[in-house]
Formats: sequence, C-alpha cells, structure tokens
Amino acid sequence: MSDLKAICHAAGFLHIETYIASGNVVFQANMRAGDVKRALEERLQRHAGKPVSVAVRSADELAAIVEANPFKTEPPSKTVTIFLDHAPAGDALMQARGRQREALHLGTREIYVHYVDGIGRSKLTIPAARSGTARNMNTVARLATLAAKKRAALRG
Repeated sequence: MSDLKAICHAAGFLHIETYIASGNVVFQANMRAGDVKRALEERLQRHAGKPVSVAVRSADELAAIVEANPFKTEPPSKTVTIFLDHAPAGDALMQARGRQREALHLGTREIYVHYVDGIGRSKLTIPAARSGTARNMNTVARLATLAAKKRAALRG
C-alpha cells in the first residue's frame, strides 16, 4: 500500500490514507472526479504495466451508498456494492447469469448484491458489472467513515 500512497502523492493528492490491502484509498484532491480517475489510472498503468480501472467516490457519495443499501438487515460480509463508472442500464439485472439465491438491486452508479449463501459459493455473473469493482459493505461503511472524518478534520 506504500506504492499506492506514493502514486497518490505524485498525483498531487493530500491527506492520503489507505485502508486494507485491496486498493482502497481516501484522500483530498482539488480536482474533479473524472480528473482524479484519469490521473490515478495513468499512474497505476505506468506502475503496473497494464491498465488498472479506478472507482472514485466523494465522501458524500460514499455516505449515500451506505444509506441506500437495500440489504441493511443482512450480514455486511455477505453484501457487496459493485462500483461502476456510469449508471447501470435499467435491465442490467435481467442480464445476470448463474443466479441462485442472490438478491440484487440497482443503485445510482452501483449494483448491490446480497449473497445469501456466501460469495464463495456463488456462480453469479453480471455482465453490467464486468468493468466494476466490488467491496463488501463492511469495507464501504469503513471508507465512508474515514472519508467523513477526513472531510470534517479538514474543514474544522
């Protein structure tokens, strides 16, 4: 994660904090989300030698994702948010294959999935989520908390 911090620093981001070793990072950037995404993807591609897709969300967007979770009463370790670059098509869930007992729900630029029998046993594929990245709700909630605290500290 020190490489990711260095990449963010080189992009000009401030107050950088990584969370668990799966590419989650919270920081302050004085640029639009699209510019943040491009800056990170360009630097990550140079670092990794291959394209690396990035999902960017503001503190407010992360809070809204946690609030909009339609599976709040389910175990957060069995519920994921799949982050997408754009709003999913209205029929995105009808294209899902291998669905067993999973519950799915469209979000703003996300797809929520509750894996009733656990993620490891699922055969679910969602074509609309192919270019997205998934995080369980424990991670999403923690990132939302970190981002809110960071924003409050910077304003305070």
